[in-house]
Amino acid sequence: MKVREVKAGTVVFGGPRLVLVAGPCVIESEESCLRHAACLARIGEASGVPIVFKCSFDKANRTSHESFRGPGLEAGLRVLERVRRETGLPVLTDIHEPSQAAPAAEVVDVLQVPALLSRQTDLVAAAAATGRAVNLKKGQFLAPWDMGAVLAKAENYGNTNLLVTERGFSFGYNNLVSDMRSLVIMRRFGYPVVFDATHSVQLPGAGSGRSGGEREFIAPLARAAVAVGVDAVFMEVHEEPDRALSDGPNSYPLEALPGLLEELRGLAEFGQQRRARAAGQ
Repeated sequence: MKVREVKAGTVVFGGPRLVLVAGPCVIESEESCLRHAACLARIGEASGVPIVFKCSFDKANRTSHESFRGPGLEAGLRVLERVRRETGLPVLTDIHEPSQAAPAAEVVDVLQVPALLSRQTDLVAAAAATGRAVNLKKGQFLAPWDMGAVLAKAENYGNTNLLVTERGFSFGYNNLVSDMRSLVIMRRFGYPVVFDATHSVQLPGAGSGRSGGEREFIAPLARAAVAVGVDAVFMEVHEEPDRALSDGPNSYPLEALPGLLEELRGLAEFGQQRRARAAGQ
């Protein structure tokens, strides 16, 4: 099914090329953020895969009040503005309160509504009203068809620059499961579909006061999603995942990304060729 093209700076979701959304979970420091972004820019140029840099200025949905949250809105946006200016990469960040939407939209290319907040009408409305592209992550508690109502909220505020993301469904205690049917079902809404390969292997609250994760399943799930057919893959990456200040157990090693990206691009191109031949018949 043909979906609407959504632009984020120079990157097009829903176009002929698979897009990667990648970066650390949270801004750990200005230097770290810029270092990761510069590395991703080089990887994107070498691979031919368009990359949108993602990083959070605040992680409000933490397991513990002692967890690292980031530098906050003002300081975080200054860092993201510098990333965008110095690397040329489009930037995505998530917001947690309606009041954050307008200032974030002045700096970044994509506003993200976190999965746990996907039913918060005021937040969705504020993000949509900015006119920026909005990535709506499917709640862990929602069926894929339930995202139709979330998209309708955003459309009601005049925004059709929308992305919808699958990141796993709650499956028992401290576990998530990725149902690949969701990717097919949500594509019927006519918007680009993103698969979050790293949060899909998260084990919420399973790490003694923090979330755990099963990093070894990131690559297999990413390959599966691209084989099914998605417009983008979302991945939290880190130069030293075991030392990351947030979501380290489900972050992918930055040094291993080029190899996986080559595989994903090959799968995406093969799928496009198969669909083109089928359409020609």
